[in-house]
Amino acid sequence: MVAVEQVRGFRSGAAGPGRGSVPSDEDLASLLQQTALGDLSAFERVYRELSGPVFGLVRRVLLDEAQSEEVAQEVFLDVWRNCGRFSPERGTARAWVLVIAHRKAVDRVRSEESANARVAAAGRLEPGTTPADGVESHVENTLEREKVLRCLRRLTELQKDVVRLTYYTGYTQREAADLLKVPLTTVKGRLRDGLIRLRDCLGVVA
Repeated sequence: MVAVEQVRGFRSGAAGPGRGSVPSDEDLASLLQQTALGDLSAFERVYRELSGPVFGLVRRVLLDEAQSEEVAQEVFLDVWRNCGRFSPERGTARAWVLVIAHRKAVDRVRSEESANARVAAAGRLEPGTTPADGVESHVENTLEREKVLRCLRRLTELQKDVVRLTYYTGYTQREAADLLKVPLTTVKGRLRDGLIRLRDCLGVVA
């Protein structure tokens, strides 16, 4: 419990890379394995090296700095609690942590969207709108969002991950391949197939 409270006290995004040489993927993997044994100093080194990339990724998704810091802290709490599940054979430590960060950020976006939908459903309108304008705009936006979400749910998990990384967070296809630990050709193929399925589902004329 003491270690978790210390993790909560870290300032996400405030710490830059540690002094000295940048650790290799093997070094970071070793640090995560030490962290899994309860070594807080090893975890602090992981935090120093990856807090900047984690905060940057989360900020690109959420845009809001305060929320990004909060989510980044949640990411490192998750890393501390689950680092025993990390396997070097399945990818690098950096990619493993960044995938956690991306999922946490997307979860926060979904949570915010759900909260906004509940507020709108309760009849709270934006300032300066008439009730008729507000209802019409809300219904149109809600229906469009629900249609997109419904179509996204028809994609495979990998197709959804590729679409979100390249279209929602602005990653290049090569960066998405590195994060997902799949070949670039796989990312290109899944993105193409996913976009075709979305186009057909949304009724977009090519």
